[in-house]
Amino acid sequence: MNRASFTPNTSQMSRRLFLTAAGAVSLGAALTGCGGSGGSASTAKSVTPADIDKAMKTPTELTFWTWVPDIEQEIALFEKKYPAIKVKVVNAGQGVEHYTKLRTAIKAGKGAPDVAQMEYQAIPTFTITDSLLDLSPYGASELKDTFVDWTWGQVSGPKGEIWAIPQDTGPMGMLYRADIFDKHGIEPPKTWDDFAAAARKLHKADPDVYLTNLAANEAAAWHGLLWQAGAKPYATSGKGNVSINVNDAISKKLAAYWGGLAQEGVIGVEPDFTDAWFSALNKGKYATWITAAWGPVFLSGSAKSTAGKWRAAPLPQWDAAKPSSGNWGGSTSAVIKATENPIAAAVFAQFLNSDPESAKLFSTKQSFFPATKPLLTDPSFAGDASAFYGGQKVNQLFAEIGETVSTEFQWPPFLDQAVTDWTETVGTSLARKKDTVAALDAWQTRLTTYAKKQGFSVQAP
Repeated sequence: MNRASFTPNTSQMSRRLFLTAAGAVSLGAALTGCGGSGGSASTAKSVTPADIDKAMKTPTELTFWTWVPDIEQEIALFEKKYPAIKVKVVNAGQGVEHYTKLRTAIKAGKGAPDVAQMEYQAIPTFTITDSLLDLSPYGASELKDTFVDWTWGQVSGPKGEIWAIPQDTGPMGMLYRADIFDKHGIEPPKTWDDFAAAARKLHKADPDVYLTNLAANEAAAWHGLLWQAGAKPYATSGKGNVSINVNDAISKKLAAYWGGLAQEGVIGVEPDFTDAWFSALNKGKYATWITAAWGPVFLSGSAKSTAGKWRAAPLPQWDAAKPSSGNWGGSTSAVIKATENPIAAAVFAQFLNSDPESAKLFSTKQSFFPATKPLLTDPSFAGDASAFYGGQKVNQLFAEIGETVSTEFQWPPFLDQAVTDWTETVGTSLARKKDTVAALDAWQTRLTTYAKKQGFSVQAP
């Protein structure tokens, strides 16, 4: 498929990539007194080739919960290789609905799937309750070099556990209107200082145009920017121990920067993925979109009237000598620990995302940005020259950006609360053009209070 000509279902894409990308995973009182976030190293004996051969020849039905549309072709590839195994696909919803149903079924001890779609940021929410199967005894460790390094870090535990298999990613970059830049003599900003100067210059020259929009409802993007800046807002260690540090010096630098631009009125702060936001992109109200690797395909379908005017570039840098980026979005396949078919489920999760043909289908059919190194360097993918982006090889650019994403960023085991509290503190400060640095302190206090009430031991920053 010519990716440049692919027009995604924007309603479907927005739910898949943007509602769930915020990591809306609810946990509630079930956390009280629970086990450690990393779980414990698996004591299960590694299965042998004979064990796998026997299991994969035994008639078995697996249930797979996924929101991925039109996944039948990938499933068919697996069933062709393992004809004794049948996979029942269930769409249990997206975002909160998906995770709430999954958690309820796990707690009830019945109705849970064998394998479930799970975003990177959701994994700690389920490892903290010991709900995921460690895939390391099932051969998953051999796949480490197949996947982008930072994704493997996201699915791995501190004692060598492997909690899921990466499927797609969202390294962050910047899409920009080349025509607007050319008109106003603006070069793609190399640093965030350059970006701020360009924002002021552009809005002064044309008050109806802003360099970008930092959505006040988008905690996921904020986390990606924290990731790029080198912040470490969360960490877990031991049984029930969590570190919350969302108002450290790096985070406050970020808040002062974006809060300052918002107060100056030189960037937009309207909610994203609304009719007004789509209209703004089509009409040239915003000259850039700070987005992720799934953004180019999404934009080509939702801003068709601007075809040929956009280009892609890496994010501006805090330190130009040390290129870095963050991630926004992407998901994995995780095996639920309670499965009665652990070998078949583990093999399925691995095949689905590492088999070259299956991985490529996710790219060409669902337009997911790959997590496998071989596909990212495949000429048919990396060499695609998108007409929407003036013939630029956008896939190749984002693949290169992905190599600069840190492997050290961690998520909390209560991301839904982090998102809610961010929206009501930091997000609100951006929308109202108030003190965003002070809002970080409020976010820190609220999240710390919540964690303690849920039974966590909160370590001082």
